[in-house]
Amino acid sequence: MKPIGKVSHYYDKAGVAIIELQDTLKIGDRIRIERGENVFEQGVSSMQVDYKPVEKAGKGDTVGIKIDQRAKEGSLVLLLE
Repeated sequence: MKPIGKVSHYYDKAGVAIIELQDTLKIGDRIRIERGENVFEQGVSSMQVDYKPVEKAGKGDTVGIKIDQRAKEGSLVLLLE
């Protein structure tokens, strides 16, 4: 596992986490989101940058990802390898 970003915001109704990336993330990757006791893993099935779907995003990008569980702001995002 390697850290690739942090959750900067979570939209409860849409179930979307906004993640500020420090490394590359692409559709099909598996990620782990953790903060304290709140830890879960899931695959990346859709991702958007500026409300446009993208297949891949890199360092410095801010992406929106649909996630299965609630994520708190400041949660660490790790890429599972």
